[in-house]
Amino acid sequence: MKTILVTGSGGLIGSEAVKFFVERGYQAVGIDNDMRGYFFGPEASTEWNRKNLEVLLKDKYIHYNADIRDNDAIAAIFREHSFELIIHTAAQPSHDWAAKEPFTDFTVNANGTLVLLENFRAFCPEATFIFTSTNKVYGDRPNHLPFLELETRYELPRENPCFNGIDEAMSIDDCLHSLFGASKLAADIMVQEYGKYFGLNTGVFRAGCLSGPGHSATQLHGFLAYLVKCIVTGKKYTVFGYKGKQVRDNMHSFDLVNMFWYFHQKPRRGEVYNAGGARHSNISVLEAITKLEKLLNKKAVYEYNETNRIGDHIWYISDVSKFKAHYPEWDFTYNIDKIMEEICIHGHK
Repeated sequence: MKTILVTGSGGLIGSEAVKFFVERGYQAVGIDNDMRGYFFGPEASTEWNRKNLEVLLKDKYIHYNADIRDNDAIAAIFREHSFELIIHTAAQPSHDWAAKEPFTDFTVNANGTLVLLENFRAFCPEATFIFTSTNKVYGDRPNHLPFLELETRYELPRENPCFNGIDEAMSIDDCLHSLFGASKLAADIMVQEYGKYFGLNTGVFRAGCLSGPGHSATQLHGFLAYLVKCIVTGKKYTVFGYKGKQVRDNMHSFDLVNMFWYFHQKPRRGEVYNAGGARHSNISVLEAITKLEKLLNKKAVYEYNETNRIGDHIWYISDVSKFKAHYPEWDFTYNIDKIMEEICIHGHK
């Protein structure tokens, strides 16, 4: 039986990947030590999701409570199993949190990725290694685009080259990344390098806003799911800066994992793809509040803080045309309305 390793297997993308590949006949091995609970507190713990996987998948899912920075522990897992595919989603995911503990952020995101890459190279170099990167590798460079302020969102003029989204050619230099963006960029480039330098099957997916019912949402990470949670419970939601008109392209976790599936069938070594909802699925904070109030039939309680988060994007829509050109059979299965409906029904943990 083919075996897949998923790091961060209790998280949004990790748990989606485990279920997706088990459905396709794989044995799944997961690594998750619930550091999300350490980063953001008990409400962000992934324990509930890990337990769900164990109940749902039984012996098709093997869990390890290991730290990806621990080379001895990771090497032992690689010795125990023969992996055909590695999907690396484990991370410190918040640009706000990174400034609190820069050493923790960098060692998890950069050093942890290096530990995984070295064990991949040593034990299963014929496998595919997929890294979930972030649009924060571009820093605040997108904020220098010539936005128009509309009633509910910022937008680009149709004639702007980035109107259909930001592609992989955007510069990563001379801009503000946040420490999180810097640590993820270090890992991103290292994954590329293991593909190009060592000739291994590595791929990098620079994600926009990822959403779905598997999110352990919290204020600092998980925009849509956290907003739903706040409206459902009556908790006050804070809109940080840009008048609430900042735009995010939201991509369902299934659609991203499906990208991984297509890449694994025919990997392109060291390739980089922007991955997000694109023009197909995007929304501003104000638009999301209005739509969710209608879906939940309940008014949101929110306040506005005019100070935006450092390095936060005013507008970010991914251009996914490169991936579509390389893998034309892939397409979206969720739009923003379908994503929000599903979170309202199933996913406001």
